[in-house]
Amino acid sequence: MSRGRKQVLQAAVGLGLAAILLVWGLPYFAKTEWSEIWTHVRAVPLSHVLGFQVLMLAGLWCYTFTFTGALRGLTHSKALIINLCGSSVSNLLPGGGAVGLAATYAMCRSWGFTRRATSTSAIVTGVWNVLARIALPVVAILALWLGGVTLPVVLTELAVGGALTGLALLGAFVAIMVSERAAQAIGRGVDHLLGPLLRRRSRASGKPAMRIEELVHDLRARINDVVSTGWLAMTLGMVGFFGAYYVLFVLVMRQTGVTTMPLNLLFAAFAIGRLLTAVGITPGGVGVTETVTATVLVGWGADSAAATAGVVLFSIITHVMEVPLGGLGWLLWTLSPKVTAPPEGQEPTFERTARGVRTPRPPHTT
Repeated sequence: MSRGRKQVLQAAVGLGLAAILLVWGLPYFAKTEWSEIWTHVRAVPLSHVLGFQVLMLAGLWCYTFTFTGALRGLTHSKALIINLCGSSVSNLLPGGGAVGLAATYAMCRSWGFTRRATSTSAIVTGVWNVLARIALPVVAILALWLGGVTLPVVLTELAVGGALTGLALLGAFVAIMVSERAAQAIGRGVDHLLGPLLRRRSRASGKPAMRIEELVHDLRARINDVVSTGWLAMTLGMVGFFGAYYVLFVLVMRQTGVTTMPLNLLFAAFAIGRLLTAVGITPGGVGVTETVTATVLVGWGADSAAATAGVVLFSIITHVMEVPLGGLGWLLWTLSPKVTAPPEGQEPTFERTARGVRTPRPPHTT
């Protein structure tokens, strides 16, 4: 009950903060008013909005390659269902990424994938996501430097911090994959940091404590297997996803009146916004993302109302619309055939359908 009340309180605080940032913070920091913002939004033709939505769906379809590359045998249609459902949960709840991950795990298990394969794919796609969102601002800063744009000190420090964090994560990930000795050393280091906590939890639950060193050793073989065959598909999926969303961001900005801002500045604002979507204090970073992105655009000379309207419309298309689309995804998953996963250590077998799609051959239907 105490955990439940804590989660409800966190959700209420996150939603309240998001509402405050959107209703008051967004127009205040962007130096505009909601009446002016909606004037620009309403001027966008409905046909264009529908076209923007199609481009958003194309981006989500590109992202399915990241899922299929990380989980052997997963079809693109099922990967799209996972993406829609996970995103809808993440956008509704503060820290909803954990709930979205649990939903992804449950769906993959219901389609016959083993726990090991599902958990490994979650780890790999998580690493790919983090690295991509950190890389975007770094690439943007480099583009601005090459273009001769003077950057605020705070933004430069954030870029450097993001670069160092990304390099550290990438270095640890690569070390685990290529070196057994490095994997053991990293495992011992993490075990030293988390060991006391894990042992306390073990005594409280009566279960043997998990050793991080053993877990890292096991994960190394599993991650190597996934990355060796799926790295290209996962990388291209991330590039296609963010590429489609950047094109969408530019088109929306041009449509709402931000017509003279260079593409490198728009890319920098887009990259900052994508990084802030990982902020867990509000659902999907809503409120924080829009306020900071609009403030950055206005600071670089964009019209206040036009830039803020573009940010709001982009958020509606890519964030708000994922909620009803997620509802559709949950319906499709409910109607999809469910199979019993094979025992751990035994990979599911696959068969080709009439359309040439590889699908799990269920040992037992339910």
